[in-house]
Amino acid sequence: MGYDDYTTLAFSRHGAVLTVRLNRPQALNAVNETLHRELSRVFAEIAADASVDAVVLTGEGRAFSAGGDLEWFRHITPQQLDTLFVEARRIIVDLVDLPQPIVSAINGVSAGLGTTLALFCDVVYAAEQARISDPHVSIGVTAGDGGAVIWPLLVGPARAKQYLMTGDSLTAEEAERIGLVNRVLPAAQLLGEAEALAQRLASGSRSAVRSTKASVNKLLRDAVNLVLDTSLALEKECFSTAYHKQALETFARKR
Repeated sequence: MGYDDYTTLAFSRHGAVLTVRLNRPQALNAVNETLHRELSRVFAEIAADASVDAVVLTGEGRAFSAGGDLEWFRHITPQQLDTLFVEARRIIVDLVDLPQPIVSAINGVSAGLGTTLALFCDVVYAAEQARISDPHVSIGVTAGDGGAVIWPLLVGPARAKQYLMTGDSLTAEEAERIGLVNRVLPAAQLLGEAEALAQRLASGSRSAVRSTKASVNKLLRDAVNLVLDTSLALEKECFSTAYHKQALETFARKR
């Protein structure tokens, strides 16, 4: 199975390990319409790829992902907004249901949807210089695309609300201290260590590794079922508010 028709995701293989890179480095891998659409189908495609036994997710260049591309949001049409939220749900559900173990390597700035993608992976590694946040509130929208699901599971409701309601960023060291990420590494070692773990998982018993992941992810899937549809619907409502529209224009002027 090939991945040649993607334009904003890049792929490389090492045996049974597939490394996927968010690939808009000139925009700090911000998620625009094309990348969002490709994310909404890539995990299902990987799930069906019998040649892949483990996955690494990282960013090209100096960022993991700066989150949603605000320039896209400025000009989005009602029809595009409807599509966005259908895709948003599919991204999270497909990522949770991915049978292969997936390791994220947060190589730099990670914000919003970028952080959500990283945290939904099975094991999360971060570079020492990484900064991690979910600043949806800073543009006047709900942390609805998965942050409200995954942060409380990792760090508890109180810490999750602190960071989701303020949008404050964490250093990699602080993220490791509170349990948001598994391990912090020097930047030069990050991808190699993530791929080494993925190779180890890929070389184990496929049935045992996958069934263990599937068992633990029943907890995660229950949380998705409980929270995601509500949080996405609330986020979508926020797109029509004056606060959100003003925040996007303020961002545009700063650019």
